[in-house]
Amino acid sequence: MRRVEPWYRLAEWTLRPPIALWFNWRFEGLEHIPPEGPILVAGNHISYLDPLAHAYMLIKAGRRPRFLAKSELYGNWFVRHVLEGAGQIKVERGTGSMAPVEQAKRALHAGEAVIVYPEGTISRNPDYTPMQGKTGVARLTLAADVPVLPMAVWGSQHVWQREGVGSLSFGRPIVVKAGAPIDFSQYEGRGDDPATLRKVTDTVMDELSRLVQDVRARYPKRWSE
Repeated sequence: MRRVEPWYRLAEWTLRPPIALWFNWRFEGLEHIPPEGPILVAGNHISYLDPLAHAYMLIKAGRRPRFLAKSELYGNWFVRHVLEGAGQIKVERGTGSMAPVEQAKRALHAGEAVIVYPEGTISRNPDYTPMQGKTGVARLTLAADVPVLPMAVWGSQHVWQREGVGSLSFGRPIVVKAGAPIDFSQYEGRGDDPATLRKVTDTVMDELSRLVQDVRARYPKRWSE
C-alpha cells in the first residue's frame, strides 16, 4: 500500500489541472511503463517544463515520480518543503557525492519510479537535440540492476527556457514518448569500469535521440516556433 504524502498530493492538485487544460498533450508508449515495480526513467531536457511533462506521463500510467532535483531548487522555503515532502532526491552538483545515487538506488529497490536527466542541464544544442550524457544514469542502472526506460519530450522548448517564460499559447502540442526499457544486465559487475559506463550512457542517449527525432519529425509545423 502506498503511503500518504500530503505535499505530493498538494503539488499534484495544484499543478496538474492547469497544465492538463492549457496544453494539448500527446502521450505515446504508455504500454512501456510497467504498472508497478522499479522504473529508472531517462529523459531528454529541453525546457524547465520537462519535469512536469515527464511526471505527467508517469502519473497517467499510474506511477508516482521521484526526481533527482538540483540543490538550487531547495533555496526557496515552499519549494524545499514540496520537494522534500514529495520524496524528491536532492543533488549537490559538482561535489562528486554518491549520496543521491544511493538514495535513488534505495528508492528503486523499494519499487519506485525514479527520473534522471543524463545531460544534467537543458540542451545547449541550437536544435534542442540531446547532448552527450553524464555517466550517472549508467552508474544507477548498474548499481540498482534495473533497466532504463527512455522518455522523450518535444514542444516544451518553446514554453520555458533559461531566459524566462516563452510562448504560452493555448493548445500548444506537447508530445511525450516512452520507448521500450533497455536492459543492461549483461554488464553486471562492471559498474566501476569507465568504458562500460560510457557505453551504457551512450546507448541511453542514442535511444533518446532516436525518440526525439521521431516526435520532432511529426510535430505540427505551425507550432514549431
